[in-house]
Amino acid sequence: MGSVRWAFPCAAWRPCREEWLLAARLVQPEEKDRIGQFVFARDAKAALAGRLLIRKLITEKLCIPWNEIHLQRTSKGKPFLANNVFSIYSNYNFNVSHQGDYAVLAAEAELQVGIDIMKTNLPGSSSIPNFFRIMKRQFTETEWGVIKSMSNEWMQLDMFHRHWALKESFLKAVGVGIGFNLQRIEFNVSPLQLEIGKVYKETKMLLDGDKEEEWMFEETRLDDHHHVAVALGKQEGFGQKHSDVCSMEPNQPQFTLLTFEDLVASGIPVTPEDSAYWDNFCCKQESPVKQNSHSR
Repeated sequence: MGSVRWAFPCAAWRPCREEWLLAARLVQPEEKDRIGQFVFARDAKAALAGRLLIRKLITEKLCIPWNEIHLQRTSKGKPFLANNVFSIYSNYNFNVSHQGDYAVLAAEAELQVGIDIMKTNLPGSSSIPNFFRIMKRQFTETEWGVIKSMSNEWMQLDMFHRHWALKESFLKAVGVGIGFNLQRIEFNVSPLQLEIGKVYKETKMLLDGDKEEEWMFEETRLDDHHHVAVALGKQEGFGQKHSDVCSMEPNQPQFTLLTFEDLVASGIPVTPEDSAYWDNFCCKQESPVKQNSHSR
């Protein structure tokens, strides 16, 4: 099955009536209802794209028909496949994130996986130095030293979001909630500059001050504004106790940019068409006037 890295440019997606109603038919009724409650079209599109990414993955990689897939959420909100699957698929893990202009997915056959994407945006209601003061407790002194070593405020903000994506990717992989003390994890990022489209694996993590050897982090810049971090950890009970996570991971799995046609190519509708769902979508403003990028 191998590694999967997919990205869908949901902000640029301007669905017509036919596309939106088809997409709505391809997700479970409770998810369709949840997505319909978003105030802004931007958030509804991102959430719907995230669900389509998961269902596409399960259909194409696990060979479960689209309309037979049953997704549930953990108590922390992480989606998982509730179907009974063959034992060879029991270690298959996936995770999605949507923020900024993209929805992204990472999947692994034999590793724990968490993914997070962050778009570098100016803080909505304060200066960058004041924003950093508000967020001071989220990073260690060493991390703040790296962030503030960048040559201008925009580059500092960019490095802030890179660190944030790394921390979120780890928290999502292990499935812990908002109450986790982020100062327990510290990242030594490398290299300081990332080229667009390349996959980097040099960044290391310390947990409670100790270097964490059983986790690896992939970093990618999708464009000038978007950082993606993928956390990869050994499955508990899988393989050798001291096996090297790097040895399980294929080299440089780059992100594939998907179109809407790619997203729905394997789709089989699970709900009837609901024309009112299009009317609901058309009433939504695209996004708030002032955007604050610091959402999970």
